[in-house]
Amino acid sequence: MLGLPLFLAARYRLVFPSRRLLFCAVLPASFSILMLLLPMAGWLVLALDVLLWIVAAADFATVLSARHFSATRNTLRIASLAKSQAVELELTNRSGRECWLSVKDDLPNSFEAEPDRFTVFVAGVDRLRFHYRYTPTQRGQHELQVVHLRVSSWLGLWRGFFKIPCPSTIHVYPDMKQISEYDLLAKTNRLSLMGLRRTRKIGQDNEFERLRDYTPDDNYKRIDWRTTARRRKLTVRDFQSNQSQRIIFMVDCGRMMTGTANGSSLLDYSLNAMLMLSYVALKQGDSVGMISFSNSIHNFTPARPGVKQINRLLHASFNQQPRHVESRYDEAFLYLGSHCRKRSLVILVTNLIDEINAHQIRQYLATLTGQHLPLCVLLRDREIFTAVDEVNFDDRDSLYQAAAAVEVLTWRQQVIRDLKHQGILALDVFPEKLTAAVVNQYLEIKARHLL
Repeated sequence: MLGLPLFLAARYRLVFPSRRLLFCAVLPASFSILMLLLPMAGWLVLALDVLLWIVAAADFATVLSARHFSATRNTLRIASLAKSQAVELELTNRSGRECWLSVKDDLPNSFEAEPDRFTVFVAGVDRLRFHYRYTPTQRGQHELQVVHLRVSSWLGLWRGFFKIPCPSTIHVYPDMKQISEYDLLAKTNRLSLMGLRRTRKIGQDNEFERLRDYTPDDNYKRIDWRTTARRRKLTVRDFQSNQSQRIIFMVDCGRMMTGTANGSSLLDYSLNAMLMLSYVALKQGDSVGMISFSNSIHNFTPARPGVKQINRLLHASFNQQPRHVESRYDEAFLYLGSHCRKRSLVILVTNLIDEINAHQIRQYLATLTGQHLPLCVLLRDREIFTAVDEVNFDDRDSLYQAAAAVEVLTWRQQVIRDLKHQGILALDVFPEKLTAAVVNQYLEIKARHLL
């Protein structure tokens, strides 16, 4: 009963007993066994209880409260997915007392920190700086509101758990490393290392594209004599047809894109491919736009030319997350029809699960064939293909799974054939190979002048 007010006050101040105090409380209880042999031992037990209560109360008063601390966080507002980022925490103890404390930042569960907490001794009226690095594993806007503190009392019998306000906002964008790799490989004519094929039709007297070594089939009029003299090697000029075209991405953010592959969602792969193709198209003078949707329209970025458009697409897509809702293709295509009237390459990135979903995709893409050039990009489920490729003929369950997988794949191929018969371009690829497949398809469309 003597400790009840103390424990109530502790709970009100967010201060709780430590294991050390609980261990000390067991000692008087163990001495109470002596009361069975010596009745006078009850006074000893009572004295120990009173002494423990006095010591605990005195130690409780040494716990610093949250008002004695302040914190600031210094870090970049923008981070890249799966890329390490440095953070500096500055903690100030405004009281004149010293203590042991543990510091942990308010990072989301999708962030990995190294180290994730600090245990230090802070002197009175002192300022400490902590440095750590975090690695985000999920795109989007993340709010860091507080810094968590665990403050120990002088004897270590009590611990206070406080939240020090320290608001920060971090925007995690997709990793743009693939764009820099594309630029490097394009300059050295090694795009094949990324799985890209050069299928564009070279123009006659249009926009200059590159210099390359002379081959016997080249027209001698294209020889660049100045470069040839400088290199001491025959060098010719290549030209490409200058055709400004429009590309509209329709990115499905509904339940079809909630699946994962290698730890990343299907939507992550779709956005990475969209950004890569956008960069390639914008470098060639085309205009690129985007519509993201699920059960409603999430965002619309009008098609514009220029490399700066990649920043608009990046800001519009970085916070899009897959949702467990049914996608409204009718609203998405109605929105497309009212906002994109000029002929465009419309790229729908989605997945196929059931016949209802496939019927809607066929129906609405078919309505575009007269005005636009539709391209349906479907993402494969590797587990279905694995069930067919790695079937165990001695295992009955494995045979049943393989038979079901074959039925699904046969139905899927029939849907793709129906799309192509209606004049709709279709790609069926694994998520890991999506970027190269989409860019190659775009280059083939440019070469064949399908728009």
